[in-house]
Amino acid sequence: MKRCFSILICFGLSFVSYSQSYWQQEAHYQMDIDFNTKNHQFDGLQELTFINHSPDTLNKVFYHLYFNAFQPGSMMDVRSRTIVDPDRRVGDRISKLSQSEMGIQQVLSLKQNKLELDFNIEGTILNVNLNEPIFPGDTVQFDMEFKTQVPLQIRRSGRMNKEGIDYSMSQWYPKLCEYDKDGWHANPYVGREFYGIWGSFDVRIHMDANYTIAATGILQNPDEIGHGYADIDLQNPPEKLTWKFKAENVHDFVWAADPDYTHEIVINENGPNFHLFYQKGEKTKHWEDLGEYMIKTFKYADEHFGKYPYPHYSIIQGGDGGMEYPMATLITGHRSLKSLVGVSVHEAMHSWYQGLLASNEALFAWMDEGFTCYASNRIEKELFPEDFSDPHAGSFKGYKRIATSDYEEPLCTHADHFDTNWAYGTASYSKGVVILDQLSHIVGQKVIDKSLKRYFDEWAYKHPNASDFKRIVEKESGIELDWYFEYFVNTTKTIDYSIYEIIGDEKGTQILLKKGEMPMPVEFNIVLQNGTVSKYYIPTVLMRGEKEVELNTKILSDWAWTNPYYSIRLDQAPSEIKKIQLHTTGHIADIEPLNDRVKMPDNWDWNKYKLRLNLLEKKKKGTIKKFVKIKK
Repeated sequence: MKRCFSILICFGLSFVSYSQSYWQQEAHYQMDIDFNTKNHQFDGLQELTFINHSPDTLNKVFYHLYFNAFQPGSMMDVRSRTIVDPDRRVGDRISKLSQSEMGIQQVLSLKQNKLELDFNIEGTILNVNLNEPIFPGDTVQFDMEFKTQVPLQIRRSGRMNKEGIDYSMSQWYPKLCEYDKDGWHANPYVGREFYGIWGSFDVRIHMDANYTIAATGILQNPDEIGHGYADIDLQNPPEKLTWKFKAENVHDFVWAADPDYTHEIVINENGPNFHLFYQKGEKTKHWEDLGEYMIKTFKYADEHFGKYPYPHYSIIQGGDGGMEYPMATLITGHRSLKSLVGVSVHEAMHSWYQGLLASNEALFAWMDEGFTCYASNRIEKELFPEDFSDPHAGSFKGYKRIATSDYEEPLCTHADHFDTNWAYGTASYSKGVVILDQLSHIVGQKVIDKSLKRYFDEWAYKHPNASDFKRIVEKESGIELDWYFEYFVNTTKTIDYSIYEIIGDEKGTQILLKKGEMPMPVEFNIVLQNGTVSKYYIPTVLMRGEKEVELNTKILSDWAWTNPYYSIRLDQAPSEIKKIQLHTTGHIADIEPLNDRVKMPDNWDWNKYKLRLNLLEKKKKGTIKKFVKIKK
């Protein structure tokens, strides 16, 4: 079992209350981009207005230069070639890039309030020493000139993706690193998650006139562009057009460009409208049906997870699979209908858990990916009920698979520092779903539904951490949940409750339950020979309360987590009992289901023997259960 020990890195930090009122930084970008499609390079001017809302004085700042990851010998390249299970999209491809194929982001000059600054570049991070400190409450302006070469598309960003889209422009500009209550987060780009400062973008892109551009934000000059957004026949168009986009209250900006994009607008009377950008053809025929599914998706999400606040959302063919950005996503588009809908629903739900709640994904990837999967699972069940009788079953299966291996790592592991991609993917996606769905076992589904809405309403635009979400659920449920998150986030301890022993005579039956590594409340049923079902619920003492249970369910005394066993006395004789079943309502990741249920044996000599359940290993079929006779 692995555990995170450093409280500064682990989830334990997020249990510390704020020592001051909440604050976050603010950044406003104005950028002018002159794009050269012949050499796949662009010249950029960036004016960044930064407001220091922190109580700290800043003597340096850092920028992300993401495209520098796509160079032979970069940290992303080395990591991909040395990890035991590299992302197949990356592999050793970066190491084989030529000078004209790699990503290059050069900073030509940088000024603070019109004065030149000294800086140096270390891979994907620009280190800047300030001429003057930025005091709490100060507003400063940084002016940058930069030059960029767009790499061949390998991971998320780049030119000429596998479906022939010319430019997928994500992580494309020098981006100021986030500074929060835990300090700077100048993480090198190794391949995983992102974290950005809330603010605005005013972006002008000068691009060959035959290109259509899709982007975050609202196009300001559709009449000038004449195609893509407005059906205007330009006479003698210029060599280049200037596309002007603005976006408010976002923390990133994505765009894509291709001369063969079809741009369709799907009107949604209840908002937002949907903008679809794709290359029309046989392989993308299902895009014509995508709009109706997105209308249903956003309607469900607005009702259950919080109201989407922006006027539109763009689905853009590009990238290397599916990747979320504010007001938009890049997805590959050669898909079956259900695959296209599935990836679009998933990426759209990132608008809630990455676009609007925007936790630090590097430390809390499961709060984005896991919550997004949970929400998209529920929506896909609504869209395709015949395919999703249990929408979270796959997530539970994936988690249990790694939990019973030697490869699981705690969720509090930094996203880039998992030993395997398998451990990271399962932790952030599958176990993230399990955390939420399993909470419904502890506090009830109604409480979870109310908590998700309240979480969004209180924490949108604020970078919440895990403790912020935990407190929302505690307030809605009245149940203490420290223990749950401490076990399930900080450790790899597993849940394994079992029916351990049964003793009985004509006066009644005693059942002994056994606890595994992690405490949980327990629900179980007793089915009698006459068909009568009795329901029982055992809270854990750590909860300091219990959820609202079903009618006719008997609440037993709390189970103290220090006690490995819990004894239950029934009035019925063993011969009257047909079977005993733990975890009857599901929603719990008990890793060994075979010891959760017992069908009572016939012709058992209860006066002489008691029953004890043993688990025996079987080479190919896993574990099997067997009762053994134990003399009284």
